[in-house]
Amino acid sequence: MKGRTLGILLAGSLVAATAALAMPVTPDPARDGSTDTIQAGWSHTSRSNGDVADIWWALRDRCSPDYLGERLLCDGLRMLARAASRTFESKMSADVGLPLPAGWGLITANNSPFIRSAHVELPLDLKTVLGFYRAALTKNGWTENAGAAVEGDRAAIAFTTSDGPASLRLTRRDGRTIADLSLHKSRVATAGFLPKPEQGRLMLGNRTDDAAVVTVNERTIKLAARAGEKLANSDDTAGELPDSQKLDLSPGKYKVTLTMDGSEARSREFEVAANETWGLLVEHGVLLPVRLY
Repeated sequence: MKGRTLGILLAGSLVAATAALAMPVTPDPARDGSTDTIQAGWSHTSRSNGDVADIWWALRDRCSPDYLGERLLCDGLRMLARAASRTFESKMSADVGLPLPAGWGLITANNSPFIRSAHVELPLDLKTVLGFYRAALTKNGWTENAGAAVEGDRAAIAFTTSDGPASLRLTRRDGRTIADLSLHKSRVATAGFLPKPEQGRLMLGNRTDDAAVVTVNERTIKLAARAGEKLANSDDTAGELPDSQKLDLSPGKYKVTLTMDGSEARSREFEVAANETWGLLVEHGVLLPVRLY
């Protein structure tokens, strides 16, 4: 009889626990945010002439629970992601040689024969991000040049370093601060990376197994699966891209939209500066901006 009673109590407890885990929860922006899981990747290219190019990227995904059980799972993922984030930030900062602030939502970094660059998007205010970089870069031995332009939603600062000229550009957009940090090496690229004089260049690639459509303002570019996936590997590879995947644009802001089968179209604003070359790579349903030159 006691065994039967214990079994009934145990079964009842399991039913109650299962029911509790299935209880709907009210969304909590402070708890259920875009800092829960991390998608990351790295590519390394080594050529016979000794050139080496490394590309890193990382993207935080949102964990949005509807039920208590999902929230508990999200909490566990969040703890793991925070630990992984600290390891990733430390390693990438050391490998690229550029400081990386915590709390990022998207990162790309490039260390090539031409440039060391990092593109970072953060849900922090511009003043906080600017303070971080000024302190970290000074600690790294960089000297800030005179003439820094700091406004309410923008900042542009040039630096002198022992490795070459460098620059930091911050912009505030859609509740995020976007930081573009670059150190220019002495090596000059061939026509594969070079934009037309006083223009900026966008180069489009698709690193997925699905077709994609990218629209830049009113211009539509169709990308087959894996089309241009290695454009960031070298200027020779970039030069082999069809003209449709290389856009020379006047400096300014452009609306860029990515559409893939079965996914909702995703749009963002992208700023192109004169004499800069960027790769926009389709990966995990988003466009990853990588500074190439």
